[in-house]
Amino acid sequence: MCFCFPCSFFLPLLLLLLLLLISHAFFIPYGSANANPSLEASNSIQSSSTMVQSELATLFSIMEAMSSDRTWRTSHPNPCNPGSSWIGIQCKLGKDNQFHVTRLDFGSSPNPSCKSDAIFPTEIFQLPYLESVFFFHCFTNSNTTITLLPGALSNSSLEQLSLRSNPGLVGEIPAQLASLKSLQILTLSQNRITGHIPDGILRLSSLVHLDLSYNMLNGAIPYQVGNLRNLVGLDLSYNSLSGLIPDTIGELGQLQKLDLSSNLLVGRIPGSIEKLSSLSFIALSGNNLRGNLPIGVTKLVNLQYFIMEDTQMLMPLPQELGMLVKLQELRLANSGFSGTIPPSFSQLGNLTTLSLENNRLTGAIPVGFSSLSHIYHLNLSRNFLEGVVPFNASFFKRLGRNLDLSGNPGLCLDPSEADGVKIGVGVCDSHVNSSFSVKKKSGASSGFHFSSVLKIRMFASLVLHLL
Repeated sequence: MCFCFPCSFFLPLLLLLLLLLISHAFFIPYGSANANPSLEASNSIQSSSTMVQSELATLFSIMEAMSSDRTWRTSHPNPCNPGSSWIGIQCKLGKDNQFHVTRLDFGSSPNPSCKSDAIFPTEIFQLPYLESVFFFHCFTNSNTTITLLPGALSNSSLEQLSLRSNPGLVGEIPAQLASLKSLQILTLSQNRITGHIPDGILRLSSLVHLDLSYNMLNGAIPYQVGNLRNLVGLDLSYNSLSGLIPDTIGELGQLQKLDLSSNLLVGRIPGSIEKLSSLSFIALSGNNLRGNLPIGVTKLVNLQYFIMEDTQMLMPLPQELGMLVKLQELRLANSGFSGTIPPSFSQLGNLTTLSLENNRLTGAIPVGFSSLSHIYHLNLSRNFLEGVVPFNASFFKRLGRNLDLSGNPGLCLDPSEADGVKIGVGVCDSHVNSSFSVKKKSGASSGFHFSSVLKIRMFASLVLHLL
């Protein structure tokens, strides 16, 4: 007996289900052709947006003056529209539904290259929405200056102005730059700018980074530098700045990098430097600084790089530097330091580079130096150090040629560690009293050693024989 339902019962039901599935698959609700209405509307707005004609004309004038890579007006008639811009330009859509140029880059690939006769385009300050502009190796053959038209900066939104490696950029830093109230980064490095640092730019309280390095600036560092309370980086290196380091430098509480190297600065490092608790890098090399370091240098607890070479400090090596436990590089070469190397330097466990060459250091190398596990460059050459070098074979192997102890006549290597080691130091010679002295490689000698003793003994024997 069959308990199944007749097929005639299921057939209409199956057909109905099939019809529902087909209709659902092909049903398109009203308006679903635009999968993302807001995105479609945004794309529609952008495609229909244009630039203010005065800004467009200014932009093309700048491009034609700076670069001959292409015919800018015909190849990029709408430079801010997607698909029509070029690498080196950035735009933003404003509230006025118009595109505005916010960034321009010149010189470094893949950005537009610069003409050989390019000069500084004063029109950049006429782009009211421009926030960043970069000129790298642009002004080379023709001398040019940073020129500003009267009143041109009143509506400027510029936050970053960078002109680097331009040998044709000459003249002074214009005082009118003080009108760029939004400026946060000012980089005028590796040019041929002359004159004094204008007081005006030191009133730009919004500045975070100021780099005037590798120019021909002269005069004193203005005391107004202390006004830049938001400054994180200050680089005035490789100029001809003179006078004292202003005490107001201590007002830069946010400062992390200070580079005043290769100038004509004199006097002592100001005691106010102890206030720079955020400082991680300081370079003072190549000046005429002298005198003791401030006692408060130990408060620079975040310092990682201390570079003060080629000065005339004429003082004992400061043991306080051994308390700066975050130090990674300590460079004090050729600076007139004297006395022994403080044992506290052995506590600098993060140290990777220690350069103390060409000073007047005496005594032994601290035994604790052998425990500096991160060090890879150690130069103690051309001093008056003496005694046995306290390093083992693994230390010598790890540093290799980055270890230089030459020019210290009193140093010598333990014979058990000397095999294959070439660091400019001789091997110690054992005496009756088990102490070590430098073993000479030739009969020529200096000082009092075995050959001298032998001659004296022979002379004494001869005298006794005559008596």
